[in-house]
Amino acid sequence: MTEPLNVLYIMSDQHQQKVAGCYGHDFIQTPNIDALAARGTRFTTAYTNSAICVPARAALATGKYVFDTHYWDNSHGYDGRVKSWHHMSGEQGSGVTSIGKLHFRADEDPVGFEESIIPMNVAGGIGDVRGCVKRPMPPPLKRSKTAERIGPGESSYTEYDHEIMEKACAWLKEKGANKNGKPWSLMVSFVCPHPPHIAPQEFYDVYEKIDFPMPKMSDPDAPLHPWIHKLQRSRNHEDFLTPETKKVLMNSYYGCVSYLDSNIGKVLAALDEAGLRDNTLIVYTTDHGENLGARRLWGKNNMYEESAAVPMIVSGPGIPEGNVSTTPVTLIDVGPTALDAMGYDDIAEQEKLPGKSMVKLANENDNPDRVAFSEYYASGGDRASYMIRKGKYKYIHYCTYEPELFDLESDPEELTNLAQDASHADVVKEYDGILRGMVDPEAMDELSFQDQSALVEKCGGREKVSAKGAIQGSPVPGQKAEYLA
Repeated sequence: MTEPLNVLYIMSDQHQQKVAGCYGHDFIQTPNIDALAARGTRFTTAYTNSAICVPARAALATGKYVFDTHYWDNSHGYDGRVKSWHHMSGEQGSGVTSIGKLHFRADEDPVGFEESIIPMNVAGGIGDVRGCVKRPMPPPLKRSKTAERIGPGESSYTEYDHEIMEKACAWLKEKGANKNGKPWSLMVSFVCPHPPHIAPQEFYDVYEKIDFPMPKMSDPDAPLHPWIHKLQRSRNHEDFLTPETKKVLMNSYYGCVSYLDSNIGKVLAALDEAGLRDNTLIVYTTDHGENLGARRLWGKNNMYEESAAVPMIVSGPGIPEGNVSTTPVTLIDVGPTALDAMGYDDIAEQEKLPGKSMVKLANENDNPDRVAFSEYYASGGDRASYMIRKGKYKYIHYCTYEPELFDLESDPEELTNLAQDASHADVVKEYDGILRGMVDPEAMDELSFQDQSALVEKCGGREKVSAKGAIQGSPVPGQKAEYLA
């Protein structure tokens, strides 16, 4: 890259990779995301570094893995203790502005932004402490707002997203075009399609007449891996859904994705109106996916494609147009990408960040043998889980449980576990070796458990925390958190 670029980084929450037209979905309407992919490079093998909001966003901010920073779960939020790429950029004179959801610890923490507009952070600085209760796990839910809050209409999240869109458009028109000298970076972070799955009427109506296929492995007798079975029983939203309400929920989710796409389109139009498209790199991704009923799971929390895979699109000057890359990437690559685009490509190396600029990756030959790594220590899992994606295989390691291995070329739906197949023993050994070359999984499992247990005790102990219930989504600015046992 010759000339430094501005960076417009657009993020959503809980957008399943498969639910986008450019990723091959057969009926979702995402024209603005699709157009962005057509004008840039779409990464097909893209993953979160942890399939839950807070640690995923901390990994993105720091450019480092969860095991290295100890932002384990939705109660251990990013606080500025570990240097972020926002800090690194600011040190070079290029301030980073955020608009919308951060899901960091607290508004006042020194997280490196030049300005943070209408931020959403974890409630009370500690968020969902019930998710830290483990061994044994807390009892199943007695009610599910995920199953109850569905259908057409408005929610505090859709209204918040509208405000985020308006403020982003105003910033681009009023400030972005008037920055002098140094390139800028703007993070626009929407909440949709995160629950509650309530879609504005016009977007809900788009899908109302579609006959949705039932999610895979939704039969109560379908076999689940033991770790997944515990997750399903802990986050048992399926128990409160009927075939009829499942249709409404899915209709709402798709509607929220199209509502998100509409807001993205308005932000991109504002970028064009400000005359900034030709000197701005655009990145679109999300923090993690959504199970959407697969394996009787709703939400995220696991390493299967529905939950762990994310859309990742990079577009702008110097990026090949209409390009599709199979090189594995993860959220920790976003920081090096932004720094590279702004002309600070040596900073990521100096700071020893493990990620790599997707500007460079998009312009190189595909490297499917690059390793994508994800880890999970948070709610619903009694022990830690890890993912290694390299080439056609995905390896999932569960502490104290048998692993899983999937050939995603022949089995993209992850229905056949090859880990116990003697013919794949060498693959299991190789991928387990890659994992242990990065992290001691059992040691991190224990360390995370000790940190979580200490927080639970600080908050009154497991009985008090369990009785208070799980937080029903972080509140938007100015509202209070709601909990449900």
